[in-house]
Amino acid sequence: VQLQASGGGLVQAGGSLRLSCAASGRRISSYAMGWFRQAPGKEREFVAAISWSGGGRTYYADSVKGRFTISRDNAKNTVYLQMNSLNVEDTAVYYCAARVSRDARVSGVDYSYWGQGTQVTVSS
Repeated sequence: VQLQASGGGLVQAGGSLRLSCAASGRRISSYAMGWFRQAPGKEREFVAAISWSGGGRTYYADSVKGRFTISRDNAKNTVYLQMNSLNVEDTAVYYCAARVSRDARVSGVDYSYWGQGTQVTVSS
């Protein structure tokens, strides 16, 4: 499966962005999907994930809980990350990833497919 992330950009603190991850090659309806991010000089970190079973159970990093929402539209083969109340600490390259399993995980090593990343920059 190929993943194409988009929707990044420059936004002021307190603003919102919606990232999209469009999949091709395979239907993602049977894949767990995740979003990760990597800031300059830092390791990649988990942001959010969604399972494909159980009504799409979601998981969030503590740092984004209550501000970010992950969702999926299996008909469009796309996963979204709605990001609200952005702050400068959210500045990073955001990557979407797919896991060949019904259950999501918070570790990047559990994901087999990765998109190319989209830059999110939050200015103060």
